[in-house]
Order: sequence, then C-alpha cells, then structure tokens
Amino acid sequence: MFHLVAALPWGIVVLRYLLPLTAPLWIKLALALVLLIVAEQHLISRWITGSIFSPETPRPLSMTLNALFGALILLAVFQLLMDLVMLITMLVKQQRMAAPPMARYLIGLLALGLGIWGVQQAARVPPVKDIEVAIPGLAPAFEGYQIVQLTDLHISGLFPETWARAVVERTNALNVDAILITGDLMDGTLENRRDDVAPLAGLHAVDGVFVIPGNHEYYFGYEPWMQHYVSLGMQRLSNSHAFIERDGARLAIAGVTDPAGPSRGLPGPDVAAAVEGIPAEVPIILLDHQPKNARGAAREGVALQLSGHTHGGMIIGMDRIVARANNGFVSGRYNVDGMTLYVSNGTALWMGFALRLGKPSELTRITLRRE
Repeated sequence: MFHLVAALPWGIVVLRYLLPLTAPLWIKLALALVLLIVAEQHLISRWITGSIFSPETPRPLSMTLNALFGALILLAVFQLLMDLVMLITMLVKQQRMAAPPMARYLIGLLALGLGIWGVQQAARVPPVKDIEVAIPGLAPAFEGYQIVQLTDLHISGLFPETWARAVVERTNALNVDAILITGDLMDGTLENRRDDVAPLAGLHAVDGVFVIPGNHEYYFGYEPWMQHYVSLGMQRLSNSHAFIERDGARLAIAGVTDPAGPSRGLPGPDVAAAVEGIPAEVPIILLDHQPKNARGAAREGVALQLSGHTHGGMIIGMDRIVARANNGFVSGRYNVDGMTLYVSNGTALWMGFALRLGKPSELTRITLRRE
C-alpha cells in the first residue's frame, strides 16, 4: 500500500505535467523513468537491502533522492492546484483554456527549490529551542533545573557519525542537569550503525543520560540495541523509573516501552508499572516516545510527559494529518487534563522522507519552574 501511495504523485506529474510540455517525447519518457525511480526508491531499497527503514545510502545520494522525492510530491500538489484554478476559470469564462507554459515551468522550479531547501532543513544539526515548564509540587532545590530532550535522531546514512558527533558537542555545551532521550535513536542493525552511534557515549550531564525505545528500535533488534545504549553510558527506562535527588528532595524520571513491542512478543508501554512506588509528593517526568496515550499518563499523576515520534508533522498542512494519527498531538506544548505534554519536532527524522517545511528540527532545552 505504501508503495502504491508513493506512485500516485508520480502518476499525476507524468499525466498532468510532463505530457503537456512542449519537449521531445524521449525527454519526457526519460524524465518519467527517473521520477519513477525516485518515487519508488523505498521499494527498490526493500528489494536490495530487505528493509525500507534503513536504506544504506551515502549522505549525498540520500539528500539528492529526498530532495527529488519532496519536489515530486510538491509538484503534484501544485499541479492539482493549478488544474483547479484553470477549471474554475473555465467555468466562469465559459470557454476552454490551457495553463500558460510559463506557469508550468514556474511551479516546477518552485517545487524543486522547496525540495532542496526542505532537505537542507531536515539534515542540519538542529538549533537549541528553549522552553520553560511549571511543575506542581517541584521542590525549591529543583527550581531552574535544566534538561535536554533528544528524540528521533534516526542515526543512519543521512545522519552519520559526523552528524551525531556535532549533536553531542552542541548538547554538552549546554551543560544541563540531565539528558532525556525519547526513542528512535537509529535506523539500521547494530552491525551497520555501531560506528555511527559511537559519539553518543560522549553525552554528559550531571545527573545522567536516560533513554527509552521508540518504534524503530524494534525493527532492528530491540534487546541488542537497548543493551548497547547502556554500554554507551545511558540509563535504560523500560516501564520503570529512577530518582534524581537534590538537597533531600526528589524528582522521578519514568519511561515506558513502545506500542511496537507486543507485535514482536515484547512488553508494551505500561505507565502504571513505570510510576509504581513513586511517592505522591514526588513530581514525575515521563518519557513516552509516542504522544497519543498522554491522557492515560495524566491519570497516573504524571506532571510532564516528553514525546517525539511525529517529527512535528514535517510540513505545514501535513502536520494536521499526522496529528489525527496521534490523538491530536503533533508538535509543541499541550495541557492534557492538568499535565504538560511536550512533543518535540525531533532532533532528526527518518531518512526515507527527510523533508522539513515550516516544522524545524530542534534540540530542546527545558527549564523546570515551581508552579
């Protein structure tokens, strides 16, 4: 189904954009073939590597393919909009009309330009985004406590060792109290990604680095990856919690597994188990890769939930579709029955659709305040 959907914009572009162009037929057929390869790059990756989630593609080639794939989708949208405008114009004027050739070339250049820019926005080392969150019952010792949330790093051919090292350097430069990683750290097997994720061992914070899985951990060997994260100096939270202490006061960091677990015979997320044993007066920060179950976390007394998974919707307009698949949660801060939910746009995103337009990546620094 995914590959059929990917072919739809290709069909629109070929039938409504390429064929009407005043160019030799062989040029139009050659362009159609190139665009078909771009549209079905995930299927080709599946044939070659056995997986669409981790195409072992060098960064320059991956950026080129993503730019062209994004341009193809945008061009299909622009062409449909132009067709709609022409249809309305013909109905109003009661005469047959065709779009001017210059308009076709302009929307083609616009789509290509946005595709290139969108990939550059997706592939960069993200800037720091600062937010403050008021926590009910936060002890004076934790006033101004600072956290960095990293999520959806998707370390891969597009986000290799050099990119990971730059993210680590930028994170460590913030000198925060704790680093919380909310899943989808990589794309690929441990054998293929070992060197690329190695810089994560350099992450440093006073109270430690905490990690939970995302859905992508389950695609490439859940337990080996989680054990490897521990070997890199991270504290694993799998439906469990840890305490941070300051001057006799405590703050709980809880974490759950991902809904992808049960389909592979592994435990799914269990917020009740994660927070079991935490005293009522201790504020809870919950790490949950997917935001859609936030109301359940609020019922368990969580003060702040940190999530990712949505990549912020990636493109303005498309974010509304992503929100519908995540119970309305897609990007930024939400008040969920008295609990604060923060959904990060992601430190990176899946290399199979690396495009950002109006939904920038972020390295999120969160400062806790007493309510």
